[in-house]
Formats: sequence, C-alpha cells, structure tokens
Amino acid sequence: MNVKDFDYELPEELIAQTPLGDRPSSKLLVLDKISGERTHGHFKDILNYIKEGDCLVLNNTRVLPARLFGKREDTGSVIEFLLLSQKEDDVWEIIVRPGKKARPGHKVVFGDGKLKAEILDVVNDGNRLVKFSYNGIFNEILDELGEMPLPPYIHEKLEDKERYQTVYSKVDGSAAAPTAGLHFTNDVLEEIKKKGADLAFVTLHVGLGTFRPVKVDVIEEHKMHSEFYTVDEETAQKINKAKQNGGRIICVGTTSTRVVETLSDDNGKMHSGTGWTDIFIYPGYKFKMIDALITNFHLPQSTLIMLVSALAGRDNVLDAYREAVKEKYRFFSFGDAMFIV
Repeated sequence: MNVKDFDYELPEELIAQTPLGDRPSSKLLVLDKISGERTHGHFKDILNYIKEGDCLVLNNTRVLPARLFGKREDTGSVIEFLLLSQKEDDVWEIIVRPGKKARPGHKVVFGDGKLKAEILDVVNDGNRLVKFSYNGIFNEILDELGEMPLPPYIHEKLEDKERYQTVYSKVDGSAAAPTAGLHFTNDVLEEIKKKGADLAFVTLHVGLGTFRPVKVDVIEEHKMHSEFYTVDEETAQKINKAKQNGGRIICVGTTSTRVVETLSDDNGKMHSGTGWTDIFIYPGYKFKMIDALITNFHLPQSTLIMLVSALAGRDNVLDAYREAVKEKYRFFSFGDAMFIV
C-alpha cells in the first residue's frame, strides 16, 4: 500500500491556528463506516449519537510546557530545548536547536538561573540526554518557564496554555495533546453520563513522532515511534463489561485507540498494563475492541489518517475529507471533529 494513497488537497487557510472560544461549538462530521453516509452538525450534537451502555475511552495525559529557551552558560548564545521523555530523575531526552551549540559538557541556563542543564550525551536522531538542576519542584518551574510545544503547522501564539489541554487531563507527560478530546467540556461529559454511557480513562503520553512524516513510499515499511501507556485493572474491566453487555467502545482519539488495541487480545478482551507501544494501524488491520472513534481531521499521508482509514475505509475517509474541505471545516489540532460510527 502506497503512502500517496492517503493524500488529499487541503487549502492552507483551513489549518486552524487558534482554538475556538467555546470548545463544543466546533463542527462535527458524523461518518457511517459501513455505508459512507455523512451528516453535518456541531460537536455538542454528539449527545444525539451516544447510547446507554456505550463506553467512551479517553486519554487523560497532560501536556508538559516542554519548550524551553535558555542561554549557553559560557557564550550566552540562545538555545532551545524540547523535552521528549524523562529517562530517570532529572535526566531527559530532548531535541535541541541549534545542535552545534549543545555538545556533551555544555551547560545551559534558563530563567536567570532558576533552571540549569548539562548536556550528557548525543543519542538517536541527534537528540540529547540532559540533566537538570534546580531548587524546588521541577514541574512548577517548567510551568513557569516553559511554553506549549505546539505542532509545526500552528504559527499563532497560544494565549491560554489550558486550551491545549483536555478538561480531563491529569497525568503529566505528553509532548503533544490528544486533540480529539479538546472539544469536550465537563458539562458535555456529565450529559454523556446522564445518558447511561460510561467513561474510562487511559493514559498514553503522546510523543512528537505524531507529527513526523512517513518517509517511506510503502507504508508497511514504516516504523512507528513508541509511546508510554498505562491502564489499571479497574479501567480494563469497565471496558470489558461494556463490551460484554453489548455497548459500543468509543475511543476518543487515535491515542486511546492505540492503547486499547495494544492491550486487547484476539478474543476481544482488554487487559491492564504499563509499557511502550509502537502499534501501527492501517487498512487491513482487524480491530479487536473498538467500535467507534471520535477524532479530528489529520494531515495528508500521516499515520493518523491511515488509522482512521483502517476503521472506516480509505475511500469513505477521503470522500469525507474532501467534503469537509468543501464545507470549510477547520483542520488538525485546533480544528473540527469527526465521529466515525
């Protein structure tokens, strides 16, 4: 299967640069994965499609303000860190720009000395290992000094950091938001529960590999990035119970989908667990657990559009995307939503 099979034309002006003031006011395209039938509305209409017994699976990861700007201690030259993952206490793997200013032994100062770092090593893809030193609590200092690591296609400054967090974000660790969840408010979640549906929260820390292009022509040759997940036993049993009772498992976002499918077996039972997943879902994949998906509109030729095509069919998805372009939907992280049923 060729990567170009998942291409579509997108006018640049349809790439959403800022979030809407009211989260559920975004547009909603409902796509029937069997017939390809499409219905248009707004996200708050999603309540009309949720049924008693359904279980929504949501990713409660919280995005770290992981972009830091500091200065080399010896030269004063400006340097940018982008935190990727914590390896051990105060040791992180990072992307650094410019790389030539960050060699092992170099020291960097942030926020007039509130935070300091020493480059320890150069690792895969030119990333660095760094060790931070500070007085106080690291996450509080990071919250003060750091900026949100917005995707490269967003050029506007984000005025409110919380608009790149879901209202149910809880566990610090992501380099990017699980953006399908940005449409929900606490009120919408309460209304879903009133309809007799359940909510199950899993954790998958989204990595920047989400935004990396597929560099091979044949998608089967692509190697997915790994992301850390954790699901407790109570959550796994809640999802299994809903499935056994005939309810739909509705994943909110591709990240929740990847967790659920990683931990589900061929008998349609989900297990608890903690680990790293590099599951790659593309057309031909046989879903073990999920029935429906709430998602955003994804980049052309990306692994994300391949995942939704695995669920709804490539032709159905591309037809829906072309219609969304025609109807001037907003695309990508701060864009509008799709509900595949």
